[in-house]
Amino acid sequence: MVLKTFGWSFAVTALGLVAAVLYGGWAAFGIVAILSVLEISLSFDNAVVNAGILKKMNAFWQKIFLTIGILIAVFGMRLVFPVVIVAISAKLGPIEAVDLALTDKDQYQQYVTDAHPSIAAFGGMFLLMIFLDFIFEDREIKWLAWLERPLAKLGKIDMLSACIAMIVLLITSMTFATNAHQHGGAHVDKAQTVLISGLAGLITYLVVGGLSGYFEDKLEEEEEREHEEEEAAERTGKPRSAVALAGKAAFFMFLYLEVLDASFSFDGVIGAFAITNDIVLMALGLGVGAMYVRSLTVYLVRQGTLDDYVYLEHGAHYAIGALAAILLVTIQYEINEFITGSIGVILIGWSFWSSVRRNKALAAAEGKADAADKAEVSSGV
Repeated sequence: MVLKTFGWSFAVTALGLVAAVLYGGWAAFGIVAILSVLEISLSFDNAVVNAGILKKMNAFWQKIFLTIGILIAVFGMRLVFPVVIVAISAKLGPIEAVDLALTDKDQYQQYVTDAHPSIAAFGGMFLLMIFLDFIFEDREIKWLAWLERPLAKLGKIDMLSACIAMIVLLITSMTFATNAHQHGGAHVDKAQTVLISGLAGLITYLVVGGLSGYFEDKLEEEEEREHEEEEAAERTGKPRSAVALAGKAAFFMFLYLEVLDASFSFDGVIGAFAITNDIVLMALGLGVGAMYVRSLTVYLVRQGTLDDYVYLEHGAHYAIGALAAILLVTIQYEINEFITGSIGVILIGWSFWSSVRRNKALAAAEGKADAADKAEVSSGV
C-alpha cells in the first residue's frame, strides 16, 4: 500500500537528490532535503483539506486531480511562480531572470538578495494572514486550549486578522525595513518597498481566499441541488442522471481544490526564499515536497484515517506563523537556515505526538467505560 501510493514520490525524491548533488554538491543535497521537508510540513494541512474533498469525487476526477493537478502544482506554482517573483522584485524579464539563475549566479544572487526585503514582506504578510485566520477561528478541537480558546473569542471581531496584519506591517516598515539587509552586508532604508510589497501580499491573500470561498459556495450549492434531486427521484420513482450530476459537482470540486492548492503553495514558495535564493534548488526541493503532498492526500483517502491525528493541522499552522515572523525579521537580520528549515518539522512532530497521546487517552477512557458496562451487566444491575 505504501509503495503503491508513494512509489512515484520515492522515485522523484531519488532523481531530485541526485540532480542536486550533480548541480551543487552535498551542500545542495542538504538544501533540497530541507526544502522538501519544509514543503511537506507546511502543506500537510493542504493534504488534509484535499483528502476531505477528494474522497467525494469519482475515480475519473481523482485521476484528473492527481495528473493534471500535479503538473499545475509542481511546474506552475513551484517553478514558474518563483521566477515571476524574482523577475518582478528585481525588475527583470522572466527570460533574463532564468538566464541569470543558470549562467551568472553571483549577479543573480545579488539581485535576489537586494530584492529580499520585498519578497519577505510579501510572503510574510501572506503567511501571517493564513496563521491569523486559523487561530482566530473557533474550532471544536483545540490543541493549545489555554491559547486558542481566548483567541477564538477575539476572532468574533470582524476583520481582526487583516487589522493585526496591517499593524504588523506598519511596525515592520518602521523598524526592520529602515535598516534592511542588502548584498555585501550593506543596509539601506526599504520602508516604502516593504510597505508596498506587504500590502500586495495581503491583497493576494484576500483575492485567493475570495476565489476559494466562491468555489466552496458553488460546491455547496451543487451538493444541495443534488440532494434535492435525489429526494425528488425517490418520491417519483424516476431515475436521475447520476453521471451528469457527479460530473458537475466534481468539476467544481476540482476548481476548488486547485485554488486551495495554489493558495497553500504560496507559503512553501515564499518560505523557500528564507532558505535559498537558488531557483534550481528551490524547484527541486519544492517539487519533491509537492509530490509527497499529493501522495499523502491519496494515502489519507484510501486509508480512511483522515481524523486520526487531529492536532496536525494546528501544528502546520503554527509552523506557518513562525515562518511568517522569521521572514519579516530577515528583512534586517540573517537567520540560520537550520532554524528556518527545522522549526516546521519540530512543530509538526509535537502536534503528531500530542495527537497520539490524545488517541491513547480516548482509547483508555473507552476501555474503562466498556469494563464498567460489563460489570453492571454481570452484577444484574
